[in-house]
Amino acid sequence: MTMLEKYLAVLENTLTLKPPAKVVVGMSGGVDSAVSAFLLKELGFDVVGLFMKNWEEGEECPAEQDWQDVVQTASRMNIPCFSISFAKQYQDLVFEEFLEELKKGHTPNPDILCNREIKFKHLLAKAQELNAEALATGHYARHGLRDGQHLLLRGLDRNKDQTYFLSAITQEALTHSIFPVGSFLKPDIRKIAEEAKIPVAKKKDSTGICFIGKRDFRPFVGKFLGFTPGKMVTPEGKNVGVHQGVALYTIGQRKGLGIGGTSDGSGDAWFVVGKVVEENLLIVAQGENHPALFKNSLEAEEPSWIAGYEPALPLHCTAKIRYRQEDTPCVVTKSATGNLHVQFEQPQRAITSRQSVVFYLDDVCLGGAFIK
Repeated sequence: MTMLEKYLAVLENTLTLKPPAKVVVGMSGGVDSAVSAFLLKELGFDVVGLFMKNWEEGEECPAEQDWQDVVQTASRMNIPCFSISFAKQYQDLVFEEFLEELKKGHTPNPDILCNREIKFKHLLAKAQELNAEALATGHYARHGLRDGQHLLLRGLDRNKDQTYFLSAITQEALTHSIFPVGSFLKPDIRKIAEEAKIPVAKKKDSTGICFIGKRDFRPFVGKFLGFTPGKMVTPEGKNVGVHQGVALYTIGQRKGLGIGGTSDGSGDAWFVVGKVVEENLLIVAQGENHPALFKNSLEAEEPSWIAGYEPALPLHCTAKIRYRQEDTPCVVTKSATGNLHVQFEQPQRAITSRQSVVFYLDDVCLGGAFIK
């Protein structure tokens, strides 16, 4: 058995859908979605590539180059591919929400909103219009089934696992979704792409927010929001500098503050530990382990449970408050306000409003909520 045959056997064992069913693959121009399409085609599925354009300004987001990469890749595989614009939907459902939360001094995560509102709603609907039985993407996640319940499982490659970003998708969307690369390690995917001579085999992974691209965050966001400089103060109220607008900073941020160690201070680096938006104050403190950076609990709102219903509370599970973080044991209950109260076993550093807290039971991603 060749290496490719072994990969195909592994993937085939994870799928409930069988060839020659029609599958639309959301192709981004990157290697992960390209290999997803390749593997499904090799298994005998009727594969169609669909490229999303979510931003109109070409200079902001390299959509045209990505589209050309999709065209070349699809041609190599001999599959049809189409481009579709969701720019208006993205503007209304993701970008406007992003700006509104920044105005309030929060730190929103547009990737989670994009997956919920665009990829696994509008793109999935388009796939169904094309009579596809499933939408496949290049996310590092796996799809499980237990007692008729569809489960979102962590990707085999823990360094690439993307269930954090998928934590707000619905049970209905998951039912019609396939994650072909989730059962493999990233080096495996590169190897498959190179052996299959896929044009994007060595293309670098994209990072950051698409609508910002390679531009600096501050000038870009400044085109849409007005910023008012204000005081940087310590938790005790001492004035130590000037910020350029509270929306431009996030809890735990070190770089870009423009203040060094003070003669009467510890000489340690400064970190953002809080905001008082109503007074246009940015709270900063010295030392990466300053007590103001740590909290034992948080409150979260607007929960999304992948099962479609809330689990029995109290829930003993693990959770993470950012993508690049190991899980921490916690207990989830209801707060007095009806939101979720999450009590951690260990203090968490830089808990940030409107980022997501995502819950897990072993490999199962249960869902998440927005930190309040």
